[in-house]
Amino acid sequence: MATPSTIPMTSSQSAAGGGAQSQPPIATPAFRAFLSRLTSSIRRGFSQRRPWYELIDRTAMARPDNLTDAYSRIRKNLSYFKVNYITILAVVLAFSLLSHPLSLLVLLGLLAAWVLLYLFRPSDQPLVIFGRTISDRETLGVLVVLTVFVVFMTSVGSLLISALLIGVAIICIHGSFRVPEDLFLDDQEPSNSGFLSFLGGAASSAAAAAAPAVASRV
Repeated sequence: MATPSTIPMTSSQSAAGGGAQSQPPIATPAFRAFLSRLTSSIRRGFSQRRPWYELIDRTAMARPDNLTDAYSRIRKNLSYFKVNYITILAVVLAFSLLSHPLSLLVLLGLLAAWVLLYLFRPSDQPLVIFGRTISDRETLGVLVVLTVFVVFMTSVGSLLISALLIGVAIICIHGSFRVPEDLFLDDQEPSNSGFLSFLGGAASSAAAAAAPAVASRV
């Protein structure tokens, strides 16, 4: 009795079959470009960090004469110590989250859901749950509702807000008492002025890297 003939598969066909397999979202070029741009933006921002001894120089501390003087000092110190202040704010947030591990796990899970299910999921790989294909609009809607619920309906939102308020209070107190007359503010470039310029640069770079993946779903 003749056995059925088989067609051997070449190495090129095997490679093609392997290439058709799903690629993890974190291994996509868009995700690698996102990490690369975000890392370079953070490094470029931290290159503008001022020496910490200037920030904590006790000889440059003095009580402001009035609210106008305090506001003027805060504006000048924000422009000069912007990266240092952002670092302080990040440390306060990190400490708050580390002291509440459950909230930290919830935020990490939410971030992972956005990255894996929407932002960097290849557009040619539909999301299938229990045999049903979920469209990108449905995925986006579920993630938005989940984000609103986590931030506003759980203790995570109050934790983040309280940590931000504490960080901002520390920055404002230091900025109002730090006398900025000895700081070389005239040497700052206009593009580097402002407290949110560093965050804006990092955010714009990250958005530019993630834009192609998001645009393909709209």
